[in-house]
Amino acid sequence: MSRLTRVTAGPYAPPVPARELTVSSTGGARLHVEVHGPEGAPAVVLAHGWTCSTAFWAAQIRELAADHRVIAYDQRGHGRSPAHEVCSTEALADDLEAVLGATLAPGERAVVAGHSMGGMTVLAAAGRPGFQEHAAAVLLCSTGSSRLVEEATVVPLLRGGRLRTGLTRRILGSRAPLGPVTPLALRILKYATMGPRSAPHVVEACARIVHACPRRVRHAWSRVLDSLQLDAGARQVRVPAAVLVGTADRLTPPVHARSLAAALPQCVGLTELPARGHMTPMEAPDQVTGKIRDLVAGHIRARGTGTGTGTGTGNDNDTARIGEGA
Repeated sequence: MSRLTRVTAGPYAPPVPARELTVSSTGGARLHVEVHGPEGAPAVVLAHGWTCSTAFWAAQIRELAADHRVIAYDQRGHGRSPAHEVCSTEALADDLEAVLGATLAPGERAVVAGHSMGGMTVLAAAGRPGFQEHAAAVLLCSTGSSRLVEEATVVPLLRGGRLRTGLTRRILGSRAPLGPVTPLALRILKYATMGPRSAPHVVEACARIVHACPRRVRHAWSRVLDSLQLDAGARQVRVPAAVLVGTADRLTPPVHARSLAAALPQCVGLTELPARGHMTPMEAPDQVTGKIRDLVAGHIRARGTGTGTGTGTGNDNDTARIGEGA
């Protein structure tokens, strides 16, 4: 058994940032922010999901930081950002605006990638002036805008309905401590959050991150996710937006990704990754990093100059299914 909160070697070991700072948000919330890569390079902002931290993006940071300025932050109560009494989608939007304002020059644009609750953060912030000033394009990874508990399939053998919804609510909203990372804990986490073929070292790296989240924080944010209503936010994302999901995602199944792709004003593609689960940035790091790179190449010209010419005007909902060898 181990209580290490992150792996210390390999592709999922968090890289050392070039700079760290604390950003103040509404109500006195303090956010831990890391900046990686060269100053002046195209900017990427990473927003992690429920129970995770900046360590979740280690593979993306390591690869992108060679030629991008990568900004990653801990959501309030997660990682090195202290817990705060206010947990809401408005707070998520406040925090993202605060990070964008503190790390980007006036008018500078970035690709904003959000996973799970990080994607919901993007939806919550979409109508905000700070987001509209700084977002050139977005990647919505393994996320949804509403009906999260109703659509989740973490409870096996039950079809959708009141019984499954009730059981799912109790599981996801549990106050029980997760405890150390044991073989049983690894099996449970893999079943609930990852695809069946996820390698043991990936499952262990993910488990250490998730188990490090304080249980009070985990429970408080579970209540926000339970009542999530951000369908209108999807319609306010008026920059090019790519959507990505694993076909084996039990927490935000592909039905959410397809709904988002249909609602986004400028969807530039829906990608479904076969046999991948909810933790796509860790399960399929090359595909997720590649999507971020594509968005940067297509929609950021240079620091502070706005988006590129390939922004798109319509809703392109073509689905790409990337095979296991991709």
